[in-house]
Amino acid sequence: MRKLLSPVEKLYRNYFPKKIEGYKNIQAYFKNKNGIEIGGPTSHFDLKGFLPIYQLMNSLDNVNFSSNTIWEGNLTEGNYFKFGNKIGKQFIKEANDLNGINDSEYDFLLSSHNIEHLANPLKTIQEWKRVVKPNGYFLFILPNKEGTFDHRRPVTTIEHLIDDLKRNTTEADETHFEEVLMLHDLSKDPGGLNFNEFKERSLKNIENRCLHHHVFDLNLLEKIALESNIQIIKMKKFSKIHLVLLGKNNK
Repeated sequence: MRKLLSPVEKLYRNYFPKKIEGYKNIQAYFKNKNGIEIGGPTSHFDLKGFLPIYQLMNSLDNVNFSSNTIWEGNLTEGNYFKFGNKIGKQFIKEANDLNGINDSEYDFLLSSHNIEHLANPLKTIQEWKRVVKPNGYFLFILPNKEGTFDHRRPVTTIEHLIDDLKRNTTEADETHFEEVLMLHDLSKDPGGLNFNEFKERSLKNIENRCLHHHVFDLNLLEKIALESNIQIIKMKKFSKIHLVLLGKNNK
């Protein structure tokens, strides 16, 4: 059972939010650097987030798959991406096709609760490696199935992800729909949908990208890093909700 915070604890957490262990060491990798975020912005990187890094960056651009998303509403390409109190470029592009962005353009890439929405993560990470400088950095946050609506689903195998890469699986893939409809725990879904509403949304995933194609744990995350030639600097769970990986772009 989840522990309920007392009013005093809630007030304390409001002013001194809980941080991930060693967050100051992680911050150093992003200070005065130029990067790109896929999806977002995310509150996890704000001052009150568990990994506050936005305020330290020199610049940050952003990619979202559509000019209208469930999470961010209407988006416009150009200098309209707000992170913290700064402004970066907003791109409307598929995460696996960053055409128009130069090779080795950025010092780092951020992705928070985004990879699980990708039908072909290994292919997408290959594209992300292209736009990040050699020895640049990746910061991935993914859902930990233990505390999310995916807890009934099996963890995806690395062999499955490699097969998706070989078959050039696209975002229109429906392989996991049946499993999601059977095992998704709606009681833990913040969307507040009933089953029929959830099914309708899932069947329109190519439009909304809400579905979690794959399910992750630290073991799979480690295998993804190895397969993608990303050197792991730090990898750990944060609460029952998040998996965190900081890695270096080996090329």
